[in-house]
Amino acid sequence: MLTTFATYGMITSNLTRSLNTTAAQPEVARESAYYLANIENVKSIDDFLANDRLFSFAMKAYGLGDMTYAKAFMRKVLTEGIDDSKSFANTLSDKRYLEFATAFNFARYGDTTTIFDRTRQGTVDNYVRQTLEQDAGAQNEGVRLALYFQRKASSITSPYSILADSALLKVVQTALGIPAASSSMDIDLQAKMISNRVDVTDFQDPDKLNKFIARFAAMWEVDNPTTSAASPAVLFAQPLETGIGMDLLSSLQNLKLGGH
Repeated sequence: MLTTFATYGMITSNLTRSLNTTAAQPEVARESAYYLANIENVKSIDDFLANDRLFSFAMKAYGLGDMTYAKAFMRKVLTEGIDDSKSFANTLSDKRYLEFATAFNFARYGDTTTIFDRTRQGTVDNYVRQTLEQDAGAQNEGVRLALYFQRKASSITSPYSILADSALLKVVQTALGIPAASSSMDIDLQAKMISNRVDVTDFQDPDKLNKFIARFAAMWEVDNPTTSAASPAVLFAQPLETGIGMDLLSSLQNLKLGGH
């Protein structure tokens, strides 16, 4: 039987090979080919939202698959763009929306938005990585969390970066033995609790990051003991990057869901 860390290690020891294996899956290959062949025809936000297959692909690529239905919400994200510090995407605590609006920056580039690599191969690469993590999570959610933490570690600049992301917070709470109930505490107290136990700059160091993930995996095994061999090649589930924050819920309540 493979432990959480052993399975994580098998996937990441040759990450390129793992990603290529995922990319070669028939459905992934088919959807990726369709996306690359058709995204160049998208010249506006209306075009983008009107093509459900392209839009769904892009949303999954940026970890937003659970919000694909909320087209009015996403229209606002895209329409306001990222250049104004008070734009919708910039004011949401969940930075996935800012990443999405940056990749599909119709507000700045208009009908040339989809000529950039980030909207083409970059988005496909993100889709493949998301699928790899989902597939791993179908076998062991701890592996999925570990892979996600590894991918996002470079973006962690403070304890607040962790607190803004439920998946990152789950990893840190597990690794450091912080009760999940602490999430109801004042956010500044939570940030202090984290900073007292770990230096977030350590996550920029590959060796220290690996040791932290190993610690998480060991703690995860305590509450979620591996009961059967986990195959890193067998992969399928819902996106990890889910969970709707209070600011998002509030915004959704003020928008009519749908295309317009």
